[in-house]
Amino acid sequence: MPKAAFNALVARLSLPPIPAVQSWARSYDGAHGPLIDLSQAVPGYPPHPDLLGWLADAAGSAAYAGYGAIEGDGVLRAAYATHVSELYGARLGAANVHLTAGCNQAFVAAVMAVAGPGDAVLMTNPCYFNHETTLQMMGVAPRYFECHAEAGFVPRVADVAAALDGVKALALVSPNNPTGAVYPPELLGEIFELCRERGVWLILDETYRDFIATGSGRPHGLFDVDGWEENLIQLYSFSKSFCIPGHRLGAITAGAEAVTQMAKVMDNLQICAPRAPQQAVARGLPALVEWREGNRLEIERRADAMRAAFASLPEWEMEAMGAYFAFVRHPFDGVDAASVAQTMARDLGVVTIPGSYFGTGLERHLRIAFANVDAEQIGEVAGRLRLMK
Repeated sequence: MPKAAFNALVARLSLPPIPAVQSWARSYDGAHGPLIDLSQAVPGYPPHPDLLGWLADAAGSAAYAGYGAIEGDGVLRAAYATHVSELYGARLGAANVHLTAGCNQAFVAAVMAVAGPGDAVLMTNPCYFNHETTLQMMGVAPRYFECHAEAGFVPRVADVAAALDGVKALALVSPNNPTGAVYPPELLGEIFELCRERGVWLILDETYRDFIATGSGRPHGLFDVDGWEENLIQLYSFSKSFCIPGHRLGAITAGAEAVTQMAKVMDNLQICAPRAPQQAVARGLPALVEWREGNRLEIERRADAMRAAFASLPEWEMEAMGAYFAFVRHPFDGVDAASVAQTMARDLGVVTIPGSYFGTGLERHLRIAFANVDAEQIGEVAGRLRLMK
């Protein structure tokens, strides 16, 4: 009797990376102190007490126990449109917003709305692995252009231009995952103009934009461009800024026509995003501005601690840094990134993700997600890495 087969596009994917690397730490014996988990980008502090109260109120209300609008509840769509308008100096309305169950789902909805089996989407190398596997399981071909260490892993316009023909969309992440690199507004403007000239969508994931360094100004001016709606889809996550990754809430900002197309996708994925966090975040956007700014400053302090830690490790090289991540080059010739990361987790209790999980030619790199540990723990990392031979 023949065995039932799985979808080959899914079966050939690797297992999720985060549980895999965290499993290496199970062999750590605690000899150097508590485990320091630098593998997953999660906030290392709790949600605001008021936000927790608003979540509890909404979750306990019959008013939000039923289905909501596919595009999201109007109160948060309007509040988020106001927030984005103020941040970017743009004129956006609720019709430009679609709410999703997290930013990964936002990416799925965006890609399905603009690309299908046999199409291609261009990404950076290194890239965010969930974006890559999303394309692969949809039968959409991922294509890549190189981001170089000597440029801090920031894209070069010429490299984008050389790779842009024949794709339906270009997917970028800024601040970047895995490198942390923040793409300058002028660069994003040039890349967007290339996309417009070629009739290509720019899908811009700005999950970590709330943690750009002080004084950086608005992330870009793409919403100033006449007709931006015809080529731009922006993605965002409430998980990091509001410390609610478990409540799964993301947002898409796009033209009204694109929102309509993505609603068709969302209706088949989940019907609507979770409603309790929609209500809580709608209250939190205007009410918790100072608290969110305090969190951003705390992440800056942790970034400074990470820079100081690696400044004391001359054999290691920090090649990019920003928002939640550092991308570092390890000093071990001839040793692949996975082996280095496994040794760090098993013997030293420091969990990171191998650079090779994010693309090709990255065997000398590790991604460090520093936002979920405090400055004191970050300082301990340097001491432990000095023990590696």
